[in-house]
Amino acid sequence: MKTLTLLAAAAAISFSGAASAAMMSSAPDQSWTVTNYYKQTVYDANQNKIGQVDDVLVDKAGKVTGLVISVGGFLGVGSKDVIVPFEDVNLQKKNDKYWLSINESKDSLKSAQGFSYDSDATTWRPEKS
Repeated sequence: MKTLTLLAAAAAISFSGAASAAMMSSAPDQSWTVTNYYKQTVYDANQNKIGQVDDVLVDKAGKVTGLVISVGGFLGVGSKDVIVPFEDVNLQKKNDKYWLSINESKDSLKSAQGFSYDSDATTWRPEKS
């Protein structure tokens, strides 16, 4: 009976803790939405289209660590997904629109390690050569 009472008390505490989560009254300063990156076109330094962002990688602390970019192919056929470190991506505003660029060429990304998404593990795995 004591064990049941302790379990009930522990459950009540954990549920009440979840219900009292802090809510924000405004978005944090200097925060960006994933929409600024996800499914956006990526360009090289000369504003040539390289590919499109297929995924945004986030670590357990919530920090964005990389972007999965689809390069090559036509309409997704024959394309390959590569991962670029987030700090190598530049977000710029031009004509009231944001666009992404990196200091890599399309050819260098096409020759980089490819990745495929493992839906069972919900992670990106290197493709076998």
